[in-house]
Amino acid sequence: MKKTLLLLLGICIAFTSFAKKDKGDDKYKNKVKIETEYGNIVMALYDNTPQHRDNMIKLVKEGFYDSTLFHRVIPEFMIQGGDPASKHAKAGEPLGNGDVGYRVPAEINSENYHKRGALAAARDGNPEKASSGCQFYIVVGKTFTDSELDMMEKRNGVKYTPEQREMYKTVGGTPHLDANYTVYGEVLEGMDVVDKIVNQPRNGMDRPDKDMVMKKVTMMKIKKKKKFLFF
Repeated sequence: MKKTLLLLLGICIAFTSFAKKDKGDDKYKNKVKIETEYGNIVMALYDNTPQHRDNMIKLVKEGFYDSTLFHRVIPEFMIQGGDPASKHAKAGEPLGNGDVGYRVPAEINSENYHKRGALAAARDGNPEKASSGCQFYIVVGKTFTDSELDMMEKRNGVKYTPEQREMYKTVGGTPHLDANYTVYGEVLEGMDVVDKIVNQPRNGMDRPDKDMVMKKVTMMKIKKKKKFLFF
């Protein structure tokens, strides 16, 4: 009887352990890889911004971003890309106005914020804060003080959690953009690549003097792990 109980207990513990592990592995089901000459940038897409997530997945699978540029870089701020006109742009040509003929409705929420490495949607000045159908930016940012964050809370009508406040103070970001642009993902790997791109020499329009090409942009395959029970 005791052996039977111990066996059942072992099975329960094993299944509980695997359930927790699976939950962690499934935190980010959709990941995008951007290949550049400096290395790869791997980004996770959030599930709580489904319209932005699905739109990015659609464009990536179509090969839309292949050979486009990071056409705008500003140190301590962000790098921006996704303009379809950048694929065949001449050196020094102004970029940033290309689109796909539609906007994505805003999915702004307090859970997603502009920490360093955040993936967010670019947009024009439309009052609905709807996003560009294709252009995005990756936050580089800088650190902020408590007094600066207090001011931004009042100005933007937001309230930072202790975790968000600590992130902005120690790691950095662009908190002044919170509540105004949709954040729909984050960089998991390759912030060193982002830092190399953002520090490239640039012209007066913030376009890098040397083309920063997204050689290939793909969805990453989720590897399924085999499960084993040990008694």
